[in-house]
Order: sequence, then structure tokens, then C-alpha cells
Amino acid sequence: MNLQGIVAVSGKPGLWKALSQNKTGFILESLDAQKTKLVANLSTAKLAALDEITIFGYDDDIKLTDIFARIKAAQNVPDAKVDGKKLREFFNEVAPDHDEEKVYASDMKKVISWYHLLKDMPFFKEEEAAAEPLVEEVAPVEGEKPAVVKVKKAPVTTAPKAVTKQPAPKAASKPKAVSKPRRAE
Repeated sequence: MNLQGIVAVSGKPGLWKALSQNKTGFILESLDAQKTKLVANLSTAKLAALDEITIFGYDDDIKLTDIFARIKAAQNVPDAKVDGKKLREFFNEVAPDHDEEKVYASDMKKVISWYHLLKDMPFFKEEEAAAEPLVEEVAPVEGEKPAVVKVKKAPVTTAPKAVTKQPAPKAASKPKAVSKPRRAE
């Protein structure tokens, strides 16, 4: 699943797709049927990218993408509106090492509702581009010198930069003529 550019906005329900960026924030489009547009100002809104969200675990945090993959493989995915006990049972199946004291029922409802929103999207069904291995291992042959290991460069990914419009330089203006005050006669 490819969740690049999908964000959750604090204070706004649902999920949003980042369309572009301006100098104050991002232009977002909702993933629901209304396709509502929103300009999220970075100084006032908090954005969380879905591919970077993690769930508290006992040993290590669990990536949300891993939980979505396990939910996709699960047989019976409950609705987000079922009671907390049933959600906890389901969450114990798909993320057995999550920290039950730190992961609340509201968090589980949010994850399940996000899954139901994303499961029919085409980008959710596609696989992420497989990265080439960084190191190619070569087995040594008896009686020969040790093999040289070739290192491949990692693919470079950059986020689009915001285009800011610079104000045009002001033309030099002529100083205004200063009139001398008249003397009273």
C-alpha cells in the first residue's frame, strides 16, 4: 500500500490527500465522496502523515502501515462503531504486541475507520516501489582473492519544494520637492 501524501488533520474528521504546497501550508482534498478542498495553515493546523504514524507497542512502536496490512489479511473486520471490548479483541489479533494501557478505544476506532475509508482506494491496493538492495553480496570462491562488494546508490527521493513568489523590486522614486515654510510678514 502506498500512503504517500495521505494526512490526518487535527480537528478535521477523515483523511486528506495533499495536492500541493504553498508558502503558508498545504492544499488538501478530502478522501470522502464530497472531495472538499482545504488550505491547511502550518502555523495553526497539525498534520500527521499516515506513513509515519506509529502505535505504542510493548517493545517497539508498530507502524500503521503494518497494522493496515494485517487488517487487510484479517477475515472479519469490525465496524468502527462497535463497542470497545470487540475492538480490543480484534486489535489483539492484528497487533498482538500493542500496549493496551496506552492505546485507547478511540485510537482503535480511528484506525479501523481509516482502514474502511482507504480499503477501496486504488493507491491502497498498489504496492510501494521496491527499493533495490544497497549492498550486493558475493560468495567467496575457494583459492581466490576475497570478492569485492559492489555498493549501489540508494534511490533519491525528494519532496516537492514550495514555490515562493519574490516581490518585485521597487523602482527608485524621485525624492519629493520639499517646500520651505513661508515667513509670516
